[in-house]
Amino acid sequence: MNTEKKTILIIDDDPEIRRLVAGFLRNEGFELELAGDGREMDGILEWVRPDLIVLDLMLPGEDGLSICRRLRSDQTVPILLLSAKGEETDRVVGLEIGADDYVVKPFSPRELLARIRALLRRSGMHSQQPLTRRFSFDGFIADLDARLLQTEFGDPVPLTSAEFELLTCFILRPRRVLSREQILDWTHKRISDPFDRTVDILVSRLRKKLDPLKRGSNLISTVRNGGYLFTPTVKQIG
Repeated sequence: MNTEKKTILIIDDDPEIRRLVAGFLRNEGFELELAGDGREMDGILEWVRPDLIVLDLMLPGEDGLSICRRLRSDQTVPILLLSAKGEETDRVVGLEIGADDYVVKPFSPRELLARIRALLRRSGMHSQQPLTRRFSFDGFIADLDARLLQTEFGDPVPLTSAEFELLTCFILRPRRVLSREQILDWTHKRISDPFDRTVDILVSRLRKKLDPLKRGSNLISTVRNGGYLFTPTVKQIG
């Protein structure tokens, strides 16, 4: 099965599970978005339409059943529940309110992959038209699929592949403080030593290309002991 450009959203409060599952699925050709709770999920869904959601039942704050019910009120995206062995009643309720399948923890990554592929085949997601991935921000227009950035006047802004990946990460998560580790993960780079300077160097390079074109703007703000914040208002355009 061709999994190119299929996006999986994983919602689980265990960072180790998120990291391991995301790493495995990326190696299988999927794009990944990661959330630790319902609030983070809502932020991601403002900008990304996933092809499938992997949802843990036991979450802090709003639990998985509530999230599943809420998602089903206005979305048809396939939902795969993750549950502990003792949560059989919750699994049944989850299926009744609209979940498509479930996997019991601890699970084999291969089993999870097989369930995901089966759901994607059944959902017929390939027949749906993808969302436009063109965005405007502070005098710039970015086409994420064509990997092009230009000014509002049509002048191209040349970026390296790594710089464009970083910009994409910011565009899809505007006005959120992103740690260096999150940025490394979301740009599909190996999570390395927390003192690694890769992100800092890339941010510096990106600033040098954007700031001269928009003088007086602070497009990427440094947050002390936090990471980086993409400050512009981002709008999706046709």
